[in-house]
Amino acid sequence: MLMSEMISVIEQFCPPSFAEDWDNVGLIAGRSDKEVRKVIVALDATSEVVDEAVRSGADALVTHHPLIFGGIKKVNDNDFVGRRILALIQNDISYYAMHTNFDVMGMADAAADAMNLQDREVLEVTFKDDISHEGLGRIGTLPEHMPLSDCAAYVRDVFHIPHVRVYGDLNQPIVTTAILPGSGHEEIDLAVKANADVMITGDISHHNGIDAVEKGIAVIDAGHYGLEKIFIPYMKDFFGRELPEIEVIESKQTEPFTEI
Repeated sequence: MLMSEMISVIEQFCPPSFAEDWDNVGLIAGRSDKEVRKVIVALDATSEVVDEAVRSGADALVTHHPLIFGGIKKVNDNDFVGRRILALIQNDISYYAMHTNFDVMGMADAAADAMNLQDREVLEVTFKDDISHEGLGRIGTLPEHMPLSDCAAYVRDVFHIPHVRVYGDLNQPIVTTAILPGSGHEEIDLAVKANADVMITGDISHHNGIDAVEKGIAVIDAGHYGLEKIFIPYMKDFFGRELPEIEVIESKQTEPFTEI
């Protein structure tokens, strides 16, 4: 299968038009006429992931976060972005990213499914027409009431992460839950407006957390990688259903930091 044909199948499910204006999705580097038999899927195109793609003999790399967001003036071996791009091109590995379009069309419901949220709605609507609306994050109700401490443990177990950071009264009852994988501090006010008891997201700063509690909502910071890593098994399953002729490798990428 050609890279262009693979992209066509992906974009039927996850159209680039659903991406935010500032984002950079699609074929980032490499050939659209590349014959693809093996794909490696990762959250980020780190140097380790690119090396892994080369070692595995992958024909294509598919990531959630794009390696390039804004314009670049040079591609050479003097900086890490240039070195990664050069390695991909020199090894004839076509590189595709699906970021905020996947956040809208895949990530939000996958996270809500993992939490078993009921009666869910879109948290932040980014697309709307006469037929439907789509957007970032989801808000719904947990299958049973639980204190914030148990909700935090539930998040930790569901997403297979070693720890979470919790802002709020651990005894507070939690029913209505908002979840937005990635960096969701800008959507906290939307969760408050929707009467959520808790916001589950990542990249929460000191001030984000204490301000949220003052606004009447608890926050569970499960980490950017901690939540968004569901992209990797999600896309492996997608390829298995829609493109079974392509071998898929799940990257060995892990949490980018170590707690000591």
